[in-house]
Amino acid sequence: MTETQTSRARTLIGKVVSDKRNKTVTVLVERRVKHDLYSKIMIRSSKYHAHDENNEYQVGDVIEISESRPMSKTKAWVATRLIEKAALI
Repeated sequence: MTETQTSRARTLIGKVVSDKRNKTVTVLVERRVKHDLYSKIMIRSSKYHAHDENNEYQVGDVIEISESRPMSKTKAWVATRLIEKAALI
């Protein structure tokens, strides 16, 4: 095989809501969906556990995560890049 393979892994953007565990962050991803009957825009959210090798992301940071192989029972995502740093209060 001389062709280069492109990564087909899904990527999501969300906010870090927990960084208490070692090398793991919990990311809240929100999406907007339209209700089938009432046509109201609703916000649905999901939490994902992502691998953070260097413990570099803090609570409040907006990051991008991408799909990877399962690393533990609940962790199958990797934090790939920082999009927006959390504002200091």
